[in-house]
Amino acid sequence: METRVAIIGIIISNPEQVGKLNAVLHEYGEYIIGRMGIPYRQKGIHIISVAIDAPQNIINALSGKIGRLDGISAKTAYSDVITKPE
Repeated sequence: METRVAIIGIIISNPEQVGKLNAVLHEYGEYIIGRMGIPYRQKGIHIISVAIDAPQNIINALSGKIGRLDGISAKTAYSDVITKPE
């Protein structure tokens, strides 16, 4: 199955959901290239970016699960980098 590189941008406004977010990210850990988190204390939010290389349906599933968490929003940006199966 072909894979695609993407970035999922996550904004957390409800810190009580962080445990659930980490559980979802762990579930898809085999596809995650890396992640970076930035606390924005002045605004009371946290910003996380997750780089992922996965099939399109996996990226959509992960982004959807994250976006359904209360107090967390997620948007995905896709690259043109697509890897065909060998």
